[in-house]
Amino acid sequence: MSTDVRDRILAATLELIGERGIGGLSNRVVAKAANVSLGTLTYHFASQEALLGEALRRFVDDEIDRLSVIAADLEGANRSIQEALVRARDAIETRPTRKAQIAQLELYLHATRNDGLQEAAQRCFAAYDRVAAAVLKAVGVPEADRVAPLLGGLIDGLELRRLAVDDLEVDLAEALGSLVAGLGGATNDPGTGGPSR
Repeated sequence: MSTDVRDRILAATLELIGERGIGGLSNRVVAKAANVSLGTLTYHFASQEALLGEALRRFVDDEIDRLSVIAADLEGANRSIQEALVRARDAIETRPTRKAQIAQLELYLHATRNDGLQEAAQRCFAAYDRVAAAVLKAVGVPEADRVAPLLGGLIDGLELRRLAVDDLEVDLAEALGSLVAGLGGATNDPGTGGPSR
């Protein structure tokens, strides 16, 4: 029962962060959204910092679980560039909701001001880097481990732009294919009009 209550509180917190931002969060609002009393909320989380920290860590643990499956599928596998890029797109686009993506960015920004949250953010970025490196290695990009964080940063920037102004109507797998070709991992195959190994 106690775990279920904590789960509801954390899920409500992430949803509200995505909807209102961290600045719009209060214990009363979270308690109402989680359908628990204010006393129950403060019993489980003595401070808002504790609540935000646990919400970020929970999000990160879930993301690491999801991304680890994708990375393990790619690592050591012999994949075509198209297969690898589709898996990369899955890693990027298979996220719960727009609010969850916004909450993720809010929590990352909060980690810039809170040393206690930086470790969780670092673990999440490392999981994204692992998937990016696996994709890059699968398509033959040299120094994939070094390039992976750069690719991750580019994708984060595109996702932030998409969330902020919704002006990116880009097929992500196609765009990644062009980028990978430019990095030397693949060349354009005139027979298919797309990248190939």
